[in-house]
This record gives sequence, structure tokens and C-alpha cells, in this order.
Amino acid sequence: MSSISPELQRKQALLERSLRAGGRVLVAFSGGVDSSYLAYAARRTLGDDTLAVTAQSPSYPASHRAMAERIVGEFDIPHRFVATGEMENSDYRANRPDRCYHCKSELFRVLGGLREELGFDAVAYGVNTDDTGDFRPGHRAAAEHGVLSPFLAAGLSKRDIRTLSRAAGLPTADLPASACLSSRLPYGTEVTLERLRQVDEGEERLRALGFRQVRLRHHGALARVEIEPSELPRALDPEMARAIAAAIKPLGFQWVALDLEGYRTGSLNEILTIAREPAR
Repeated sequence: MSSISPELQRKQALLERSLRAGGRVLVAFSGGVDSSYLAYAARRTLGDDTLAVTAQSPSYPASHRAMAERIVGEFDIPHRFVATGEMENSDYRANRPDRCYHCKSELFRVLGGLREELGFDAVAYGVNTDDTGDFRPGHRAAAEHGVLSPFLAAGLSKRDIRTLSRAAGLPTADLPASACLSSRLPYGTEVTLERLRQVDEGEERLRALGFRQVRLRHHGALARVEIEPSELPRALDPEMARAIAAAIKPLGFQWVALDLEGYRTGSLNEILTIAREPAR
């Protein structure tokens, strides 16, 4: 990987050292940018002493599952799917601000059981240095379950991971940022299979219209569409606006709104920031 800088090579060496220190490692693998590189790096560093594990959950986009299967096939990464039961947990379905804690607790509970069953030493997941700035209760679950964070140990950012992924030839290198489908529901809106289906299919339809980075925020009868700011001019064209509405309404929405601020990470967390601000 001569195309990466000496500083990034140093971080990569720290990543490999962290993985080796973990012994035999299970990798929580969603098929996204971060977990794909972690699974790749673990395979490259540990050989057969690693296993990538993907949760079969209705909260994960179908496109992620497809990418996960592609990655493990192309890069010869040992892999298996496991079922998780977060939808059976009323605290998860209630969709309070700690929803991610309950989701990750279930994931790490299942992976911990698999680790013991197969005789592995540790579980690792792909949190990076950029993830420490937003509201992420899932990190608490990882700490409680003793899950390793090799990217944090190596000081790797999202940009670093994309660069390393590009050098490795991973198709996820330039994949848009993503998150579980439940993150599209405002806090307090119950997580249901139908709402997750509407979001997943709606975002697939938006991508089919040629948009790269999208979110469909589910506000009951209203679908609020976020699109990358650089793509907004195309979305605002009257003909395209009609095409967006025609694609989304049949999924069960009465109205379709285009968010003029465009896509931004964690937009539904903005209400938490507002709630924490003192009155003036």
C-alpha cells in the first residue's frame, strides 16, 4: 500500500497490532465502509483467526446485506449471518434517544455468545474517531460488553478508513455514509417492520432516480427527504420533484417534503441539542 502516507502507514501498523493483541477476533460486520475495512484488515492480519459476522435484522438496509456478501466473496473473508432479536425488545421499539444502546446490546450479546461457542477471544467493531462527536449510546453498550475498538486504538478517522479501503481495492471506499433504518424515525415514533420497510424501499427508489446520498425521514404520513446539498438543484427541478413524489407516495405516505438543508448526519438528533440548550 505505497499509495498511503507514512502517517497513515503508522496508524495501519497500530491497527494491526491492536488486532493481534485481541487474539482470535469476531468482527461485527454490517457491509458499511468502516466494518468492511475492519473485516478486511482482520483477515489480512489474523488469517483464519477471524470471522466476520453480520446481523440479520430488519433495521439494516438490504443494500448493506448485499454488499456484505460481495465483500466476503471477493476478499475471501470467513463469514456468517446471525439473527438478532432487538425488535422483540419494547425498549428498542419505543425509539427513545437510547434506542441504539438497546440495539447494540442485543448485537453484542449475540456475538458474545457466538464468541464463546466458537472459542474466539474477542469481538471488535468499527467505531472510528469521527464517531465520538455525535450522540452515540451504542458505544456504551460496546464498553459494557468488552467489545474492542481497533480503529480508536489506532486513531483512525473516517477519511483514513476510506483512504485505506481505496488502497485495498474495497468497493466500499466511496460508499455514502449510512446507518440503521431505525435512525430515520423521529424519537418517540415506534419502530415497526412496516415503517422500516417503507424507509428501506423509499431510499432504494431515490437511489434509482440517480441520487447518491439520501435519507428518508419517516414522519408518519409525511416523508421528509434529505439529499446531499450538491444534488439538491437536480432534486428541485419541477419534473424531478414530481418524480420523487411519485416514487415515494405509493409506499404509504400522504405527503413528500424535500428538506432544503439537505442531507446531514444525525439530523434527528438536532432536537436533542435544542432540548439541552438553556432558555434565553
